[in-house]
Amino acid sequence: MKDEKPPTRIQKKNREVILDAALEVFSQEGFRGATLDRIAKVAGLSKPNLLYYFSSKDAIHEALLRGLLSTWLDPLRAIDPSGDPVEEIMGYVRRKLALARDYPRESRLFAIEILQGAPRIAPVLSGELRELVDETAGVIDGWAAAGRIAPVDPRHLIFSIWALTQHYSDFDVQIRAVLGDGDPFAGAEIHLEAVFRRILGGGPSLSGVN
Repeated sequence: MKDEKPPTRIQKKNREVILDAALEVFSQEGFRGATLDRIAKVAGLSKPNLLYYFSSKDAIHEALLRGLLSTWLDPLRAIDPSGDPVEEIMGYVRRKLALARDYPRESRLFAIEILQGAPRIAPVLSGELRELVDETAGVIDGWAAAGRIAPVDPRHLIFSIWALTQHYSDFDVQIRAVLGDGDPFAGAEIHLEAVFRRILGGGPSLSGVN
């Protein structure tokens, strides 16, 4: 069996164009509402050309989710068990907020997949994600047992971080409707610093918010 030739520069570019277009469509329409015709139109390609790179809508969606999950899990993996507990957790909060700000379409794609019952990523959620959360929860429990942070349920702490950071992208329209013009992330980091430092027993935020 011959080895497959590596993709050409044009093939790589077309795959990236298709995935970017699909991200736009899936994040707006969800998996069920999206169509190959719509993705091809947004990508500026013909449907047959799109099908040359991806055999189906499922294949495109799975490629997007695989890349997204790696991006989504990296901030949790970056928590250093040997670091300062409060600063490590606050660093995670900041990284998650930055992801919500910089990757809003990806965040909405993930949220839609979860709301639809996670039919394509359920094994990852109950496997790799659960294992990583369990590992991190053990680290947080150790910090609490050593008196380095206040007693806290580590898994619910992580859930709270997800909820309070991803909300800014997943509910962007609602936030903008309430706040009006301006950056919906303005003030978010200061607020989250204050909230989670109090939970962790780390005192007020470095910004001086009481």
